[in-house]
Amino acid sequence: MAGSRLEKFGTIFTRIRDLMRSGVIQAAEKPIWYDVYEAFPPKRDPLYVKQHTRVCPKKQETVPEIFYIEDQVRAKFYQQYGTGSWPHVLFKSDFVSTCQRFVDKYTELKSQSDLDESALFEETGKALLLQNIVLRKRGAPVVSADSKDPVLKMKLTDMLTEQQQSINSDCEKTVEHTKP
Repeated sequence: MAGSRLEKFGTIFTRIRDLMRSGVIQAAEKPIWYDVYEAFPPKRDPLYVKQHTRVCPKKQETVPEIFYIEDQVRAKFYQQYGTGSWPHVLFKSDFVSTCQRFVDKYTELKSQSDLDESALFEETGKALLLQNIVLRKRGAPVVSADSKDPVLKMKLTDMLTEQQQSINSDCEKTVEHTKP
């Protein structure tokens, strides 16, 4: 501690005492107060205690939660329809997600009509269906059992047997025409 110049490491008395022991300060050069302090030491050692100054921050203001109507519509959209099967295309700057199209159509229909939220939500889904944007509810099958296209109900084996029968009938007709 002899070389320490910080007040927080020992008192000035201990620093001077240690300097005298090491021979840096001669007995003739000791300070005037040293003999008095040695004869009558304080009851408590003076310690360096850093003053804890509290910086009184301003009153903690609570920030109100910000909810936009669009956020509530998006939350209901994702709850009912999920994220969808198509990923977001982030490298295209003009890409508009299905959810954003739904929100835009919802706000457009809301400004035009006085329907309640649930009816307006269903009407928005129907309006997007008219624009060829198919929304699939969560848990619903990809293709419903009551498909409008009869080709989707056909099986591959049925299609192959029909094709084989048509080829056979064509071959029989050509054989009949070639007989003299």
